Amino acid sequence: MPAPDFEARRAAVARHAELAVPVGGLGRLAELGVWLAAAQGTCPPRPPARPRVVLVAADHGVSAAGVSAHAAGTTARLVDAVREATAPVTVMAPVAGASVRVVDVGTEAGSGAADAERHHVRAGSGRIDREDALTGAETDRAVEIGRGLADEEVDSGADLLVPASLGVGATTAAATLVAALTRTEPVAVIGRGSGIDDAGWMRKAAAVRDALRRAKPHSGDPLALLRVAGGADLAVLTGFCAQAAIRRTPVLLDGLVVGAAALLAEKLAPGARDWWLVAQRSPEPAMDVVLARLDKEPVLDLGLRVDDGSGAMAALPLLQMAARLLAETGTTTSADSDGATDPAADPADDPAGDDADDAVRA
Repeated sequence: MPAPDFEARRAAVARHAELAVPVGGLGRLAELGVWLAAAQGTCPPRPPARPRVVLVAADHGVSAAGVSAHAAGTTARLVDAVREATAPVTVMAPVAGASVRVVDVGTEAGSGAADAERHHVRAGSGRIDREDALTGAETDRAVEIGRGLADEEVDSGADLLVPASLGVGATTAAATLVAALTRTEPVAVIGRGSGIDDAGWMRKAAAVRDALRRAKPHSGDPLALLRVAGGADLAVLTGFCAQAAIRRTPVLLDGLVVGAAALLAEKLAPGARDWWLVAQRSPEPAMDVVLARLDKEPVLDLGLRVDDGSGAMAALPLLQMAARLLAETGTTTSADSDGATDPAADPADDPAGDDADDAVRA
């Protein structure tokens, strides 16, 4: 797995130490600019100009257990809302300067799109509390579809990718995968998902418990976990996250389903997480487990439960601002040349060393 550019990161840290602002004055915005510089391999970094949301849609058989506020097999309706530009992510994307692509990989109804057959893995995943989600061949194909989607987007000019999820019952599968990978008890990973009531939460808890019992023997094998307790969308997202890192493309993660896929992708391709930024903290309990395992701090905490990439759209302008701040903010040198001085300037002998790095984090 290629690593982000250390020299670009070092240059970004050094440049932040020279800006005519108090030490640590830019807070997380400084960290975002440094991360983007390393991912792009250049300092100062460029504001993402062609960010792309890839929304992966699929139905989950476990939704028949009453684990969602939506009826089983109704993901296609949610896909229609995306195509009609009435879904939250499609409302927010133009504001953030992003475009949205929806890919049906496993809805029961099918999308009817011209290229649907190329990406469609199966009509709904198996009910994971009773049977495997996918066959071995379907799992392998779904991961490869995800890798291919990442390649298509990068080859077409996308400079930042946002994997996203749309699927009834998807958070039940995601919570099961997180619990299996991290050996966490079921009760610690079960949230309200689509907005279920207490009775729905109890049904979800039972489904995760039974699915986890089936998944535990495969906890060390990401592909086997996807086959037993994942789904077409989760397998596609896993391949997508891993391939984006291989292609040296920054990624904004958003939501539990994508978070679970990212955990699996990091297991398959160690080091991939260095190319990812977590956009916002999901209220799903399992997401806290994901963040701890990936050692990531979310940019925002908006309490969003939707996994369609809306949180990433809210965070994206901050990333664009961070790039511009690093590129365009005046430095202490330029201030001195105008006869001004910066009382907060740090006179460190080596601004690219540890002292400057601490200043960015301060």
